[in-house]
Amino acid sequence: MKRPLQALLLLVSGLGLLHATVFTDLYLRYVKEGMRPLLIASGAVLLLLGAAEAWSLRKPTAPTPSDAPAAPDQTDQHQAHEDTDHSHHDRDHDHDRDHGHGHDHSTPPRIAWLLLLPALSLLFYAPPAIGAYSASREAPKAVAVKDQDEFEPLPATSPLPMTLTDFTSRVQQDRAKAIERRVVRMTGFATPDGSGDGWYLTRSIFSCCAADTQFVKVRAHGTPAPLADTWVTVTGTWHAGGTLGTNSADVALDVRTIEKVPRPTNGYTDALPPLAD
Repeated sequence: MKRPLQALLLLVSGLGLLHATVFTDLYLRYVKEGMRPLLIASGAVLLLLGAAEAWSLRKPTAPTPSDAPAAPDQTDQHQAHEDTDHSHHDRDHDHDRDHGHGHDHSTPPRIAWLLLLPALSLLFYAPPAIGAYSASREAPKAVAVKDQDEFEPLPATSPLPMTLTDFTSRVQQDRAKAIERRVVRMTGFATPDGSGDGWYLTRSIFSCCAADTQFVKVRAHGTPAPLADTWVTVTGTWHAGGTLGTNSADVALDVRTIEKVPRPTNGYTDALPPLAD
């Protein structure tokens, strides 16, 4: 890859990062919100490096008179001939060494062109967020075990807004069974059951970036499955199965109402549902 193309790669990469972090919220598809300042700084540095590289190529450097080689006089011709013979001999040895390695390492390989593809994708076609396709192939996220003292009394609000993680904890760990017969309200995206029977309300969560995404799922009963990746807000009650307050309890909901909603800006969190109109 020649220097002009290296400068172009730096410029496009910097513009792509700034486009994803400053002018849009695309970066939230890949990393946590707290990493935004670092991405902005990285994009600015890449842009400055690319601009500096492009500026250095603006005017070619002309050789100075002192750099011009001096013509040898006649008394040095014999020595110059001997030096030429030695240089040819050395080049033959260098060629043999390069031939033994199989290729020349002095320039970057042509495959470096592929580095332009992810940079251009941030500008023109950002990869979609992780959704139902991945969730249907992954086991639900393990919810941290809580002591009974950690469960506070539930407010009297009905329907009760909850995250999918809180609902799972109440169903499988709250021996007081406070969730029983309570109408709850949750938001997530639809994930088809891998067996083709039913669907799950799902939220995706990651600790650092999309590579470590985990999924929280609540099985939905009593309503046809929406299209995969459709974001919905549902209300309903716990679907009885197993013993409530123990690990045998089904993390499932008997859906009463379902409403399609826009995808939240930061879809990689298990947040409370939006306020009802």
